[in-house]
Amino acid sequence: MIQCKDCEYFHRDESTGRITLQCDPFSTIKEPACLEKMQLLRLDALLQSYQMMLRWYQKMAPMQEKMFDIVKREMDDYDESESWKYDEQDDEKGDDQGLEPEEPR
Repeated sequence: MIQCKDCEYFHRDESTGRITLQCDPFSTIKEPACLEKMQLLRLDALLQSYQMMLRWYQKMAPMQEKMFDIVKREMDDYDESESWKYDEQDDEKGDDQGLEPEEPR
């Protein structure tokens, strides 16, 4: 079995130590284990991007909470400012006068 370090498609970045496999899974795979290693590297990349996304969401969470509070306060203020248009007595009269939709014939 060929070791990855001996393969021409294997590259290790000396400064970061990051491993890249530049083989094509459809044409240049030399060993069955190469495909498994490639899948592991892809999963690792997905995991790293997911962790970065989680860190970003954690940074954004306090700002989102503040924004939700401000929007809720604005909506409450708007509802309160529009409350003079709707008197509770008018609502009761509308219900008593039979403003229900007619039944289909």
